[in-house]
Amino acid sequence: MPDVVREFEQVFVDGDDRYRARVVAAPHKGTTWQGWIEFIPIDGGTSCRTARETTQPDRAAVAYWAEGLESLYLDGAFERACRSAGARRPSAAGGVR
Repeated sequence: MPDVVREFEQVFVDGDDRYRARVVAAPHKGTTWQGWIEFIPIDGGTSCRTARETTQPDRAAVAYWAEGLESLYLDGAFERACRSAGARRPSAAGGVR
């Protein structure tokens, strides 16, 4: 089951839509964990997410990786996830907590 490991306060804007980012982790093939970035609309609507951004040995390692993410990296992830054609897809981890 996907698990939110970090949420960011930074707001990302695409037209009239505003998003907040979070890193989500999930077990991968039973031996590792993968992590990706989801952008959740602040005012409702369709979320978007990146493809896998990292593969780590465990959930704690994904969380550690997420702690090192900076604004510039998140800006690029937002471009890849939300501004590319057909990028919007449902969040794997459910609603924002």
